Amino acid sequence: MRGDLEWMSIPRLVRDATERYGEREAVAEGRTRVTYAELGERVERAAAGCVAAGVRPGDRVAIWAPNTLDWIVSALGAVSAGAVLVPLNTRFKGAEAAYILQRTRAKLLFITGTFLGTSYVASLRRADVPLPHLEQVVVLADSAPEDYRTWKDFLVAGDMVPTAEVRARADAVAPSSPSDIVFTSGTTGRPKGAVITHAQTLRCYGVWCELAGLREGDRYLIVNPFFHTFGYKAGIIACLMRGATMVPQPVFNVDTVLANIAAERISVLPGPPTLHQSLLDHPARDAHDLSALRLVVTGAAVVPLQLVERLRGELRIATVLTAYGLSEASGIVTMCRRGDTPETVATTSGRAIPDTEVRVVSGAPGEPGEILVRGHNVMSGYFEDPEGTAAAIDADGWLHTGDVGVLDEGGNLRITDRIKDMFIVGGFNAYPAEIEQLLGLHPDIADVAVIGVPDGRLGEVGRAYVVRRAGAPLTSDDVIAWSRREMANYKVPRSVEFVAELPRNASGKVLKGELRARR
Repeated sequence: MRGDLEWMSIPRLVRDATERYGEREAVAEGRTRVTYAELGERVERAAAGCVAAGVRPGDRVAIWAPNTLDWIVSALGAVSAGAVLVPLNTRFKGAEAAYILQRTRAKLLFITGTFLGTSYVASLRRADVPLPHLEQVVVLADSAPEDYRTWKDFLVAGDMVPTAEVRARADAVAPSSPSDIVFTSGTTGRPKGAVITHAQTLRCYGVWCELAGLREGDRYLIVNPFFHTFGYKAGIIACLMRGATMVPQPVFNVDTVLANIAAERISVLPGPPTLHQSLLDHPARDAHDLSALRLVVTGAAVVPLQLVERLRGELRIATVLTAYGLSEASGIVTMCRRGDTPETVATTSGRAIPDTEVRVVSGAPGEPGEILVRGHNVMSGYFEDPEGTAAAIDADGWLHTGDVGVLDEGGNLRITDRIKDMFIVGGFNAYPAEIEQLLGLHPDIADVAVIGVPDGRLGEVGRAYVVRRAGAPLTSDDVIAWSRREMANYKVPRSVEFVAELPRNASGKVLKGELRARR
């Protein structure tokens, strides 16, 4: 099954899910329960609101809000009206959000009221950035400042638009039309917006559903942020394809995750390795019924083998898979397959998804090199940035990822690092992710990140930031001595700093820049 051929566009997918799964529960948010039929009605009403607000096909509509039912409805409504969705990171400050609104000339913004004690409206206003193209701001709450609109008012205005007009707008969305612009995290300068089409989204996440084994009736706890491809596409879009129930969780909190898994009989829990690690190590884990869990999908440079074994052994999770992706490749490049060995799942990110190519540019087979990707998953380009696009995608269509990896004989990809994170110790290339993988095997280390720091004799050496397991009496001398036994000398961290937790972004990636700033 090819998602792009079956549905053609996201609005058609929404309508098909509405008809196919009608009375099945689509979204469970606290006491609010919405069936697929009701979700379809809500999305159509939000699309009508967009039409009434003057949104035209191809206009950019942004959303700056946490994982909620309103996010699902407003985002799908905007896309159904022919708009291009621009999801904003909930960790952004006002100036960061304003930059993307200005850069995309967004016409409409859906914004949360207050989240985690922060007023996003006030934050945006404080940024004091001119946004001449932003015609309306809709606050997803019961009240809004004078010059903004409430969600209710926005929807009521759409009630004047005939249903036939809304459906005609949805039907006019072409497979080749952009569905969204996903901005990179900006770790190498200003964020860039990867433009992804409807056809790409549907084809890639049809594949994701197939490889993961998502099925009708699954109950899917979506902790991954909706502003990230992992949350929106491997979450919302995938559930629409298979008739699974979405249970959005706005904040990553292990106690809430445990409570949700038990109360909602959650069967599917994708997320970063830290989520699953903290779940396994939670002191109250055994007080919750986690028996419905059957599928975990995770991905990062480092997934400890022990984590995969514990998920399968202690929680009896039938399927644990790892994957690798980036915004510029629709969020999915490689993925493990059901039936792969625990070693393959833990030490690699699986093989290229069907009908795409992955290669590693290095001096010799089995040596680390830059990962290149080609195929239907590669973005059409960065938004209005031909120079940036030409620098990322070469004349032969290969996307240069900036990630470093190794391909084994079976075509499985092992990510070793970002090119910029590599450091050189006395002439040897040291890859932090590889060192972190090894340190992750230490029984007293719960979490770890490694960076390169200057050294007078060797040029650079490793420094490890370590989170101890609860109650472990681990010292820096212990870590270094253990490392000398377990890895080549140039990989051994020369200093160790213990921290309560590692700084991470909302997608679960360690913020190495913050660690470097501590030096």
